[in-house]
Amino acid sequence: MGTSDGGRPGHFHQVVDCQWACPAHTPVPEYLRLIAAGRYADSYEINWWSNVFPGILGRVCDRPCEPACRRGRVDEEPVAICRMKRVAADLKGDISARLPKAPERGNGKRIACVGAGPASLAAARDLALAGYSVTVFDNLTRPGGMMRSQIPKFRLPDSVIDEECGYVEALGVEVVQNRYVGSLKDLRAEGWDAIFVGTGAPRGREADLPGRQEAGAHIHIGIDWLSNIAFGHVDTVGKRVIVLGGGNTAMDCCRSSLRLGAEEVNVIVRSGFEEMKASPWEKDEALHEGVAIRNCMVPMAFEHEAGKLTGVTFEHVEVQYDEAGKRRLAPTGRMETVPCDQVLVAIGQENSFPWIERDIGLEFDKWDMPVLNEQTLQSTVADVFFGGDAALGPRNIIEAVAQGHRAAVSIDLYLSGKDVVADRPGERVTLASQKMGIHEWAYDNDISEDDRQQMATLNLAAALKDIKLELELGFDVEKACSEAARCLNCDMATVFTAPTCIECDSCVDICPTECITFTQGGEDAELRARLKAPAPNLEQPLYIEGGLKTGRVMVKDENLCLHCGLCSERCPTNAWDMQKVEWLVPQAPKACATPGTTPELAVEA
Repeated sequence: MGTSDGGRPGHFHQVVDCQWACPAHTPVPEYLRLIAAGRYADSYEINWWSNVFPGILGRVCDRPCEPACRRGRVDEEPVAICRMKRVAADLKGDISARLPKAPERGNGKRIACVGAGPASLAAARDLALAGYSVTVFDNLTRPGGMMRSQIPKFRLPDSVIDEECGYVEALGVEVVQNRYVGSLKDLRAEGWDAIFVGTGAPRGREADLPGRQEAGAHIHIGIDWLSNIAFGHVDTVGKRVIVLGGGNTAMDCCRSSLRLGAEEVNVIVRSGFEEMKASPWEKDEALHEGVAIRNCMVPMAFEHEAGKLTGVTFEHVEVQYDEAGKRRLAPTGRMETVPCDQVLVAIGQENSFPWIERDIGLEFDKWDMPVLNEQTLQSTVADVFFGGDAALGPRNIIEAVAQGHRAAVSIDLYLSGKDVVADRPGERVTLASQKMGIHEWAYDNDISEDDRQQMATLNLAAALKDIKLELELGFDVEKACSEAARCLNCDMATVFTAPTCIECDSCVDICPTECITFTQGGEDAELRARLKAPAPNLEQPLYIEGGLKTGRVMVKDENLCLHCGLCSERCPTNAWDMQKVEWLVPQAPKACATPGTTPELAVEA
């Protein structure tokens, strides 16, 4: 057995599980500490550099960081990371003067972005800061893309979208609204140096069942219906509504239906409840508001009389698993017709590129998706790049932002005459000691025992009367500080220096989670089984250091560590130190790091 990855700074950023899980790699512990200190504008600014839309994401992010949060392994619930972004956004004050400005003299190169959603705006921001002239074309009346058109206002008010899109426009990005780009060939002929395509996945999947055409006036594609609400074209709904599908769009459809006056709303899904793609909190909200969710039912036909929809017939199925664990839905033969006046179809979204000619060298795969390098997001036409749902299929806002960053790096390399793969900058990590005294650190290392804070909401009866009234009220200062204190500061790495250690076991004795073991070396699987506390979580690398005088190795289970610093405080020889991890993720020049970092001094991970 050799020494572990702990010998490299690259090991430690993998321990910051929340940041590792975030597609945009937002430095979560850092912005939580700033909130706890009352530095809301600083916290917002750190978020803005990473994810561009803190106020938006603080309301509607899919929260990949929270299942990864180490607090969820100590308590039942993780830190409310998503909602803390909103705290920073709500309490920051006027920060327009603090945000960076585009260079006074640009580099003379012009970039067109198609679509004004999160991927395009993230790429536009980075490229504007790098000196490019960026124009965004969109067929809607205001920027934001599907953030504006498909997320209900009771979850995401227009004012929040306007503010954060405005910060991008303030950099000199020109947003041309009401402009539908009908031909990529014609757009390229306008002489743009590069083109970014961020048009999303604008087409909802159809439910092509018997009766679809006959009852078509009462059956609507979910994303189109939500867009019509957003732009004021729809303000009524049937009394009895069925929503087909189990994703977040289905949750938005059912909750919007209640606010438009529906008396009975059924979400009917072919899968089981746990297998639904909707976020758990979205399902909980729907149930709380009175929506019925029925599972393991497959739609078979739309029932109708004289062109009027009367119901949907379903077959009940059973979920079965074969020996390989593959799931199948087995028909039971039991049929049921559920009465309704209106059906909203929310069974998925698809990409659509009718405006991209197939004779310009841009290749598409068998699913009619552009053939891309997934790292660079460059297409087979060198000056055309993709991002967001248009690139790799429907995902979420934070993934779209991350892809906007990646594409901007690629565009900058391409227009600088560099290879977008070989010359691509790598991610880098720095470590800095936090020691301020024998028992004093530059961060608060107390472990909070508070439970996760509950979000205050409007009175439900009042909320259901107004589809534009934001339901969640946000955390007040007291709740925000309490929630921020629940963070375990996973970016404060426990760094071990073997030559200094005298193997007195003081750190082993003081560790509250028994995560440190001094033992003989061995293979990973065998070593995990004989630690002081067995380490079954194979997804979390062990921190292993050799070079001890007795020939033993130090093994620390990062999965259990609370980052409390007690090992370092107890150590008589300073073999342990608490060091802050800075993970620098490449962005286009002028936007290459969060404020206060010095990427030129970074250690390569």
